[in-house]
Amino acid sequence: MKRLLFLLLSIPMLHAAPLKLTVQLDWVAEPEHGGFYQAQAKGFFTAEGLDVTLIPGGPNAFVMPKVATNQAQIGQADSTSTLLQQAEGLPVVQFAAVFQDDPSGLLVSANSAVKSFADLEGKTIVARPEWAFLKYLREKMGLHFNVVPTNFSITGFLTGQEHIQQGYSIAEPYHIMKAGGTAPRFLSTWEADFRAYAVLVTNHRFAREHPEALRAFVRAYIRGWRDYLTGDPAPAHALMKQANPDNTDEFMMASRQLIIDGHLVTGRDPGVDRTGRLDPARYTRQIEQLEELGILSKGRVTTDTVMTTAYLPE
Repeated sequence: MKRLLFLLLSIPMLHAAPLKLTVQLDWVAEPEHGGFYQAQAKGFFTAEGLDVTLIPGGPNAFVMPKVATNQAQIGQADSTSTLLQQAEGLPVVQFAAVFQDDPSGLLVSANSAVKSFADLEGKTIVARPEWAFLKYLREKMGLHFNVVPTNFSITGFLTGQEHIQQGYSIAEPYHIMKAGGTAPRFLSTWEADFRAYAVLVTNHRFAREHPEALRAFVRAYIRGWRDYLTGDPAPAHALMKQANPDNTDEFMMASRQLIIDGHLVTGRDPGVDRTGRLDPARYTRQIEQLEELGILSKGRVTTDTVMTTAYLPE
């Protein structure tokens, strides 16, 4: 018996292979994904026993179908569109925040008379026609305006004429100025009390089968964001350049600074770091708003069924 025990103890310990995990991003690699790429570059995912592959997105990233069918185990999206797809039965759950407020809002030409949402009356907005915020402006604020589908171009801001377009506060302003235009004003959705998160989602099956992997991912991911925003972002930027050759050092540093200045990752509560955190009360409010707008059928989803804080650190 002693000899058998000795032999067993003499066998080298076999380490479990890292769990392979694919993350489908919503857009091409840019500083809005800084936390992911910093965690990847500095080995934070590896330290948690994860072998993570980051897949850049774009206009046709198909994040939700890929996550729902487990082609990707984690995806990045906004909480509003995710809620609507969850209401249609898509088997996904929202489990961590990317941004405490979705930075998608309205960019307005610097020479425009539009200074507030009320000034949008009678104007033309270039945007995704299905964007829920447009209906919010019409129904809740009583505004009337025309909508032209976006093609994601910034040329409208370079003509010297008035232009209003849906855009990201941390990306398009830089490109507009770099192309010779003047920095546009930004009307944020949160100023209108329409507060959506940018979020991480996973499918029900992966959450059920790999809860510890999700907790490990979130730990590394939060660590990545904190390191990216307060430390040297060069490791993440090097990887983002490889994934998206259009990135320049100047753009990435400018966009990162806008993320910091806007407290998008950490939240705007003084002295409180909400990196990665989700607030169930925010979801309850958003669900109520979408139901009031008739975008979401009443009772179709509940806060408990669409989001969870179970994988966030204590």
